[in-house]
Amino acid sequence: MHRYYCLNKNAQTNGVHEVHRLGCRFLPKSEHRINLGLFNNVQEAIMKALKTHPSSKCCPSCLEYDSKNKHYFS
Repeated sequence: MHRYYCLNKNAQTNGVHEVHRLGCRFLPKSEHRINLGLFNNVQEAIMKALKTHPSSKCCPSCLEYDSKNKHYFS
Protein backbone atom coordinates (compact mmCIF):
# COMPACT_ATOMS: atom_id res chain seq x y z
CA MET A 1 0.00 0.00 0.00
CA HIS A 2 1.26 3.47 -0.86
CA ARG A 3 1.69 6.09 1.83
CA TYR A 4 2.05 9.84 1.44
CA TYR A 5 5.29 11.38 2.77
CA CYS A 6 6.61 14.89 3.23
CA LEU A 7 9.85 16.54 4.32
CA ASN A 8 10.18 19.11 7.09
CA LYS A 9 11.61 22.31 5.57
CA ASN A 10 13.06 23.21 8.95
CA ALA A 11 16.11 21.24 9.99
CA GLN A 12 16.46 19.86 13.51
CA THR A 13 19.18 21.40 15.70
CA ASN A 14 21.56 18.74 14.35
CA GLY A 15 20.90 19.82 10.75
CA VAL A 16 18.70 16.85 9.83
CA HIS A 17 15.50 17.31 7.82
CA GLU A 18 12.95 14.69 8.87
CA VAL A 19 10.71 12.74 6.50
CA HIS A 20 7.18 12.18 7.88
CA ARG A 21 4.21 10.12 6.77
CA LEU A 22 0.85 11.82 6.50
CA GLY A 23 -0.84 11.31 9.86
CA CYS A 24 2.34 11.43 11.93
CA ARG A 25 1.83 13.08 15.31
CA PHE A 26 4.99 15.14 14.61
CA LEU A 27 3.94 16.20 11.10
CA PRO A 28 4.95 19.84 10.60
CA LYS A 29 2.39 22.46 9.62
CA SER A 30 1.75 22.62 5.88
CA GLU A 31 3.80 25.81 5.48
CA HIS A 32 6.82 24.02 6.94
CA ARG A 33 6.83 20.93 4.74
CA ILE A 34 7.75 19.84 1.25
CA ASN A 35 5.40 17.27 -0.24
CA LEU A 36 7.32 14.24 -1.48
CA GLY A 37 4.40 12.18 -2.77
CA LEU A 38 3.19 8.59 -2.56
CA PHE A 39 5.68 5.78 -1.95
CA ASN A 40 5.64 2.06 -1.20
CA ASN A 41 7.80 2.60 1.88
CA VAL A 42 9.72 5.23 3.79
CA GLN A 43 13.01 4.21 2.18
CA GLU A 44 11.73 5.39 -1.21
CA ALA A 45 10.59 8.71 0.29
CA ILE A 46 13.98 9.23 1.91
CA MET A 47 15.74 8.56 -1.39
CA LYS A 48 13.72 11.37 -3.00
CA ALA A 49 14.33 13.73 -0.07
CA LEU A 50 18.09 13.11 -0.19
CA LYS A 51 18.22 14.52 -3.73
CA THR A 52 17.49 18.03 -2.44
CA HIS A 53 18.28 17.74 1.28
CA PRO A 54 21.33 15.47 1.80
CA SER A 55 20.84 15.35 5.56
CA SER A 56 17.34 13.83 5.39
CA LYS A 57 16.33 11.00 7.71
CA CYS A 58 13.08 9.35 8.74
CA CYS A 59 11.19 10.64 11.73
CA PRO A 60 11.67 8.03 14.51
CA SER A 61 7.92 7.84 15.10
CA CYS A 62 7.24 7.20 11.40
CA LEU A 63 10.00 4.61 11.22
CA GLU A 64 8.49 2.75 14.17
CA TYR A 65 5.01 2.98 12.63
CA ASP A 66 6.17 1.72 9.24
CA SER A 67 8.16 -1.13 10.81
CA LYS A 68 5.19 -2.28 12.90
CA ASN A 69 2.86 -2.09 9.92
CA LYS A 70 5.24 -3.79 7.48
CA HIS A 71 5.62 -0.72 5.24
CA TYR A 72 9.29 -0.11 5.89
CA PHE A 73 10.53 -3.39 4.50
CA SER A 74 7.86 -4.00 1.87
